[in-house]
Amino acid sequence: MNSFGKNFSVQIFGQSHGEYVGLIIDGCPPGIEITADDFKEDIERRKPGAKGTTPRKEDDIPEIISGVFQEKSAGAPITILFKNSNTRSSDYEKLRAVPRPGHADFVAHKKFRGFEDFRGGGHFSGRLTVALVAAGVIAKKVVESFSEEKKINIKATILEIGGETDLEKGLQKALDAKDSIGGIVECKVSNLPIGLGEPFFNSVESLISHAVFSIPAVKGIEFGAGFAAAKMFGVEHNDSIVNLDGTTATNNAGGIVGGITNGNELVFRIVVKPTSSTPKEQQTLNVESGNVEPFSVKGRHDLCIALRVPVVLEAVTAMVLADLMMEAKSYQ
Repeated sequence: MNSFGKNFSVQIFGQSHGEYVGLIIDGCPPGIEITADDFKEDIERRKPGAKGTTPRKEDDIPEIISGVFQEKSAGAPITILFKNSNTRSSDYEKLRAVPRPGHADFVAHKKFRGFEDFRGGGHFSGRLTVALVAAGVIAKKVVESFSEEKKINIKATILEIGGETDLEKGLQKALDAKDSIGGIVECKVSNLPIGLGEPFFNSVESLISHAVFSIPAVKGIEFGAGFAAAKMFGVEHNDSIVNLDGTTATNNAGGIVGGITNGNELVFRIVVKPTSSTPKEQQTLNVESGNVEPFSVKGRHDLCIALRVPVVLEAVTAMVLADLMMEAKSYQ
């Protein structure tokens, strides 16, 4: 389904080349200050423009059409729209017979029996991440409203592009190869309280992973030491508690023990695959002829999607934390 969350529920809708994409937030506490200007910083961070990103640009001015009154959340569902205006649907008409490798074209056609909107990937498109970012702007405000002593800070950064920690060097590898490339993005959350998370199925790792995989192109996730833990001894991996606040000497658990936040920094990393729309020639099936034939993707695409992921990753993390903090409040 296209909705996520129990207490702070987010539903996204729209297609890449439809008239609008948007979101509905249900459960936002009343009294949260919300203006159109609040979205500007994170929306700008998501926009293309840097080297390696798509030349498709949208104004992405949020139209808040319900749930906000006198610049405060009113307790009703919040609906926000973003108009699509810079589209080239004709780029996709000729692809109808040739499902693009790495894209959802083939499986969407099978699942929806040919009725799917294939333009720009339809509702599988990364275009819908603008709705996630908007939800994250409000979720961050909700999280902040529950912060008691220290402000909870959510920050994601790119660690690698193409295996290079020098991001410019990694991006240049893709430019030289005339191909797309992947990356690794890390998210850290500081000043979280102890006790967030609802084991078993709504553990912090479970919910973050669920939300993270809603971001197109994400193919993996690890918390704390992650996969490196497979090479460690128990005494090396265990985080010794050093005071009554729960502070640990190390943070191999990534701030989560037993599916519950332990008061230390929440740390996790995600793998972002190379953009499926590569200019390189590939071999793929022509469903009309039944033959495998040469094919190359035309149109406007990101060379490295990871460049635009950090703000989206912060957004879905904030959505999860807002939901969990509202759940924790219900205990009290």
